[in-house]
Amino acid sequence: MTWENFDVAPLLVGIMPKQHPEVLRAAAMLASRLSVPLVCAYVDEASYLVEWDPARSAHRLSLHPDKDDDMLALSTELKEQVQATVDKLPSDGRSIQWSFRTLTGDPARALAQLAAEVDAPMIIVGTSERGFTHRLSEALNGSVGQWLSHHQGRPVLVVPYRMPAHEDRP
Repeated sequence: MTWENFDVAPLLVGIMPKQHPEVLRAAAMLASRLSVPLVCAYVDEASYLVEWDPARSAHRLSLHPDKDDDMLALSTELKEQVQATVDKLPSDGRSIQWSFRTLTGDPARALAQLAAEVDAPMIIVGTSERGFTHRLSEALNGSVGQWLSHHQGRPVLVVPYRMPAHEDRP
C-alpha cells in the first residue's frame, strides 16, 4: 500500500533499527484512535538523494554500494516490525492503513520533506537513546525532534523512552 491511496492525510513516524518500540506503538495507537493512516519512514543516512519523485520513490546512491543487500534486508525487517505492531493493537474493528518509505540523507530534513509531500498533520519521532555514543552523535549531528520542532511548521510528537534512567543500567 502506498500513501497515494489514502483518503485522509496520514501521520508520519520516523523509525529506525533497534529503536525502542514505544515510538512505533504510540504512533500506531494514535493513528488508530484518530482513524488515519500511518506512514512509517526510515532514513538511510549512508545514502544520498539523486532524484526525488513524490509519486514513486526516492532514487538513491549508496555511499557503501556493497551494503545494498543489507538495506533490502533492513527494509524487510522494519516492515515486519510495523506489521507486528499494528497486529498487536487492541482490536476494535478498525484496521490501520500503513505504508513504509525509505528516505535518504539527513533524517530531520528528509522527514520534513516527506511530511510536506504527504501533508501529514503531525510528525512522530522518538527521543535519543541513552548512552555516551548516542549523546556524542546528538552533539555532533543534532536531535531530529529538536530540529523538526524549530525548522518546520507541523506539530512534532516526541515519544519518550519509558524506562526510567535508573532502571535501564545493566
